[in-house]
Amino acid sequence: MSTIERPPRGVLRRPARSDTDALAALMAEAFHDDPLTRWIVADDARRAELLPGLFKVFVEISHDYDGVSVSPCGNAVVLFLPPGASREVDGREDELTARFGAALGGHAARLGTIVRLQAERHPAGPDHYYASFAAVRGSHRRRGLLSALLAELLARADRGGYGTYAETSSPGGEASCRAGGFTRLGEDIVLPGGGPSLRPMWRDPR
Repeated sequence: MSTIERPPRGVLRRPARSDTDALAALMAEAFHDDPLTRWIVADDARRAELLPGLFKVFVEISHDYDGVSVSPCGNAVVLFLPPGASREVDGREDELTARFGAALGGHAARLGTIVRLQAERHPAGPDHYYASFAAVRGSHRRRGLLSALLAELLARADRGGYGTYAETSSPGGEASCRAGGFTRLGEDIVLPGGGPSLRPMWRDPR
């Protein structure tokens, strides 16, 4: 039985497993032009084909830990891992490497590079929430959907006395984190070969 605290009604809904494909498609659309996904799969058409499968794996991972929050309208989603879950996910490396390989084929090595660099910088201190992905459908941006989902997650972290960790790959993502009280945590994670960067962010509980 999950012991994760439930959110207030009206802010979000907890999706069913049957929603996974729809959420993966939403995330694939939102991240199609993200610097990281462009670095993983450079060709636009091929990226559009592969990203739904990639994000399906990420949605399923978060589902395993009750870490998927969706706006009531279904047009925004936040994936996260609750305190302690990151260590469990690390222990599933062989399984997840195979699943990512099946999703990305020959492009999986680049994702593996990102995951390795992220792991090297992930905070090793007290248990915390990890906000791994946040996405909103293009036609529903600037409506406060993601802000509401993030605020609910941070409120839950505060109630439990936990910090929250995130990484941002765009100015918009960083702005959203800063609006929620995050600050920069160390240097950027820079991908090799002149690739893009991720900015680690941290928020103490309040």
